[in-house]
Amino acid sequence: MLLAADRPIWCLPQEQVPSALGSTALGLGEEEARRRLERYGANRLPALRRRPLGLRLLDQLLHFMALLLWLAGGLAFVAGTPQLGWAIWAVVLINGLFSFLQEFQAERTLAALGRSLPQQVQVWRDGELVFRPAEVLVAGDRLLLEEGDRVPADCRLAVSHGLLVDLSVLTGEALPVAREATDLSSAEQACPIAPGERPNLLLAGSAIAAGRCEAFAYATGPETEFGQVAHLTAGTRRGASTLETQVARIVHTVSTIAISMGLLAFALSLVLVGMTPLESLVFAIGIIVANVPEGLLPTVTLALALSVQRMARRQALVRRLSAVETLGSVSVICSDKTGTLTGNRMAVEEIWLPGEAAAQSADPGGDSPATRMALLKAACLCSNARFDRDQPVGDPTETALLQAARDAGLEPETLDRRHRRLREVPFDSHRRRMTVVVDWEGTAMVITKGAPADVLAQCRSWRTPRGDEALDPHRRQRALDANAALAGSGFRVLAVALRPLETAPAPAQPASAQPASVEMDPAQELETGQILLGLIGLYDPPRPEVPEAIRRCREAGIKITMVTGDHGLTAQAIARQIGLLDPPSPQAQSGCLADPVRVIEGSTLARISDLQLRQLLKYRHRLVFARMAPEQKLRLVQAYRALGEVVAVTGDGVNDAPALRAADVGVAMGRSGTDVAREAADMVLLDDNFATIVEAVRQGRAVVANIGKFITYILASNVPEIAPFLAMVALRIPAALTVLQILAVDLGTDLLPALGLGAEPPEPGVMRVPPRPRGLPLLNRGLLLRAYLVLGLVEGLVAMAGYLLVWQANGVDLVQLQTLAPALLHRSAPPAVEEIQRRASTVAFCLIVACQMGNLLACRSARLPFWHRLRSASPLLWLGWLSQPLVASTLVLLPALAGVFTLTPLSPRLVLPMALAPLAVLLADSVHKRLGRRLWSAGAAGTV
Repeated sequence: MLLAADRPIWCLPQEQVPSALGSTALGLGEEEARRRLERYGANRLPALRRRPLGLRLLDQLLHFMALLLWLAGGLAFVAGTPQLGWAIWAVVLINGLFSFLQEFQAERTLAALGRSLPQQVQVWRDGELVFRPAEVLVAGDRLLLEEGDRVPADCRLAVSHGLLVDLSVLTGEALPVAREATDLSSAEQACPIAPGERPNLLLAGSAIAAGRCEAFAYATGPETEFGQVAHLTAGTRRGASTLETQVARIVHTVSTIAISMGLLAFALSLVLVGMTPLESLVFAIGIIVANVPEGLLPTVTLALALSVQRMARRQALVRRLSAVETLGSVSVICSDKTGTLTGNRMAVEEIWLPGEAAAQSADPGGDSPATRMALLKAACLCSNARFDRDQPVGDPTETALLQAARDAGLEPETLDRRHRRLREVPFDSHRRRMTVVVDWEGTAMVITKGAPADVLAQCRSWRTPRGDEALDPHRRQRALDANAALAGSGFRVLAVALRPLETAPAPAQPASAQPASVEMDPAQELETGQILLGLIGLYDPPRPEVPEAIRRCREAGIKITMVTGDHGLTAQAIARQIGLLDPPSPQAQSGCLADPVRVIEGSTLARISDLQLRQLLKYRHRLVFARMAPEQKLRLVQAYRALGEVVAVTGDGVNDAPALRAADVGVAMGRSGTDVAREAADMVLLDDNFATIVEAVRQGRAVVANIGKFITYILASNVPEIAPFLAMVALRIPAALTVLQILAVDLGTDLLPALGLGAEPPEPGVMRVPPRPRGLPLLNRGLLLRAYLVLGLVEGLVAMAGYLLVWQANGVDLVQLQTLAPALLHRSAPPAVEEIQRRASTVAFCLIVACQMGNLLACRSARLPFWHRLRSASPLLWLGWLSQPLVASTLVLLPALAGVFTLTPLSPRLVLPMALAPLAVLLADSVHKRLGRRLWSAGAAGTV
């Protein structure tokens, strides 16, 4: 904190604040700010103490599935098979290390993406208002803060206009509180209250809920009130996401099955096979290891991390990994109009002046140039936009007004200096208008701009070239008709009105002036009895890619609802242009009213009950909500969610934050959005484009599909790994695989292919199927049926058939094999028999690997035959596919490894028959998919 005063900052008179901070009325210069930044450090909080890396690695080694494998390895040592014990523990270590690295990389990716969108603040430097990153703020800087801005440092207010501040981050208080630039009385100064309750202070971490202000920063970074308590959040743990919960459920389910089967195998091997307790223990360990999906957790993390990176390349910044999975289930998108469905390139196209029959082009060469100039001049004065280095900065609507004024020959850069602003009543989403009081050539002039209906309600006359005329019902209706005509053409319409103020209010106090002592008039009194200057029609063209994005949403079964604060006719016109609503019928072409069936205004919504609203949303899929207040947007989201929909909501203002938090996926605007909206959202659109949301949904669906793919792939390989042990019990024959060979399949040949499935790009038809229902488990009946009874069953049959055929080729039938089983079990068989067993076991092992190559291609789609996707695959998938035969060949051909895994080189003549194994899996899967499509088609036809 930089403060050269013997009294707290809130006790100082306003004019002493700059000097106490070593600053000036217009803030600091760049050179002084640089020196202070070097001396006092960046305006950022110290990094929170994260869980140490060693403990985070330990978490990956001690979760439920890992503990199960640690136990299995320990039992292997007890059973006298140390090689098996070390191998199982090696699997735990390798998977734990890989999961840790994937999680660490995913966190780094999210952090890097977060840094790509730093908070920007408006600050005076060398007398000019400029944008700077919040991190370079220093004590003594003078800031401009507007609605939706996050307060970046502890500040003393210098100027305030209708200021309300959200302190919920600091105090938990949900309602915003008023703050004003005022000096405290002696009693207030002596009152022992917390700094956050001082009315002339803004604290870092709070947000501007309404109004605007200027303030001097007096504490930054760890010196702020927020910084001194921020360490308390380090121990806060977030709740598990839906995806994390479902993956944990899969792990527990599969692990429970593994333990149950292991215990059953232990008992059966003792009773039916005649094994010793130690041999039965090894057998049970084999069953447990075969059932545990060791590669599941790292593959889930990798799939999510890759999708976040893909979305970032497409201008969608995901702030939570688990939000990716929720995007895949989105069934409703509630989208803003301006800047999301439209290009946010607002321009003044039409101007209507009182007395004219219709609006005319904004071309300055039109009729009544003096009246037009007065209208544009007033609109510019009632605006907070400005030109910075010849570029307009501010709200797109207001920058369009400035540009139109410049095109008409006015100089917006000088208007503020020539017409000093005395007072401001900021725009409010409920009042839908903004009012200022300016010095208009020696007269205090009230100027209001806003929604035409709301401004007209405050007007008593309109101004024409002939003079002011009373606004009787006929003239008022003409103004309303002109508004409806402009809105019906898709224009955003603003009305501008003014009146001279008989008693001038005290000016808003600049930093160098004494606070005003004159009591200010209420806003309603200021705005009453005004003179209408005219209507301004601004056009924001729809984004060219939006109609195609809406068409794709319809194909995907996603409902699109437009939610806007604009006039119903404006919203309806844009909705028709983008294909959200159908074109009007010939009978309705000339109407001046919005379609009440599809376009619902906020006033109508306020009159219907929650039950009626849910019925409306349930049976009408293409809706436009206009003139919506923020709390109505929240109500809309809650109604959709009550119907079981998974809702994505876009928003850019501070008032959108409740709806963004209530939605399943909150989507904030990166360019036009406020700090508060971005912090409340799960995803930020860097290009503010609706089509980016649709692409993010596509990527989210791909993630969910990929998780299902590699779960299917991993579970399918469990069946041929279990089959040899089941056959040993049921047929009284030797086990076709050893436990080490099972581990070789799981870790050596399955992990990389499973990761390849997690990295798959979206399928071509992923946006032509309905959204995934809320709550549908990843481990569903259809997935289990396909994994265990189609893919896994074929693999198990092929592996066991190969094992038995090797014995058959050596003259040993099933009955003879049963007689050899005890000797092989107790390792007392002749060397020749041991060699045949090794060769047969190697064939079974290689056939499982070969079948897994077919399984990998089959699992690339749950609907399409494998050949439909051969041309599109991630490099990681093909790498995984090729790694399977390479790893298997290495284990078989290298004598050192072959000895450890009880394998032996095979005759080259067996390569061709083994190459048919993948085809058997692919054929069975193709038949299953074809039957599934027929059953689905029949079911769909039966419901029509």
